[in-house]
Amino acid sequence: MQDVYQIDKSRMRQSFHRAAKQYDAAAILQRQVREEMLSRLDVVKLEPEVILDAGCGTGHGLHALLGQFKKAQGIALDIAEGMLARSRTLFPWYQFWRAKPRFVCADIESLPLANASVDMVWSNLAVQWCNDLDAALQEWRRVLRPNGLLMFATLGPDTLKELRAASGADHTHVSRFIDMHDIGDALTRAGFSAPVLDVMHYTLTYDTVESLMRDLKAIGAHNATAGRAKGLSGKGFLQQLRQGYEAFRRDGKLPATYEVVFVHAWTGSQPYTAPGTSTVQFMPRKAAHPD
Repeated sequence: MQDVYQIDKSRMRQSFHRAAKQYDAAAILQRQVREEMLSRLDVVKLEPEVILDAGCGTGHGLHALLGQFKKAQGIALDIAEGMLARSRTLFPWYQFWRAKPRFVCADIESLPLANASVDMVWSNLAVQWCNDLDAALQEWRRVLRPNGLLMFATLGPDTLKELRAASGADHTHVSRFIDMHDIGDALTRAGFSAPVLDVMHYTLTYDTVESLMRDLKAIGAHNATAGRAKGLSGKGFLQQLRQGYEAFRRDGKLPATYEVVFVHAWTGSQPYTAPGTSTVQFMPRKAAHPD
């Protein structure tokens, strides 16, 4: 039986390709998460030679990383060519002493990169579009060198809980998101050491459901699950959605909750041969509600 939450990668690729031009204007959460991830690097001792931005979107994460790590070379990888085209505009000529990043159109679950070829893998809100978390983590473990750093953020189960509740149960309207503890288990299976995971909650607010849906469309976050309604959603569904979402209105605004799981982990000091047995450390943080 088909998993109704299986992501249609072709539909996902097309959605992000089409969204590339207007993506930055609507990517409020992505910017906030990127800044949080960058702040966490302040306490990390690392001098990477090669950085992979896996699911780079419009390239701002890699641009910031290469500004911080002056000697590093970059690889911008995304499944959507439109996103890579926008990324290229951030590096029109780049510094004369440093080569431009490499731009690679590929799926993060199957990387066209050599074993032990990068020192740092960074990924901002892309993992939730994977069908096989283990495959993605194993690929990242494969391409990382000894003592390499993995740092990513992804969405947890509370994400868009209001939209999920208001949409009804006739079809899948919101993707399935993975719990922090399951991510920790997957990191251990993939052979990462000293993994640290914690969660922050972000709440964006809207005047109407339609404005939320427009923002999701603008960043390419269309419903790409196998269990989605295949036909056009009619006025009846939209009316149901409006009515259902009103139950969550507070102070005149409709909230959209995002549970963000932050992760960093290391490879061992030896070349990778088999999954490790390290213990996942869970470091709770007080939930945050940025404006």
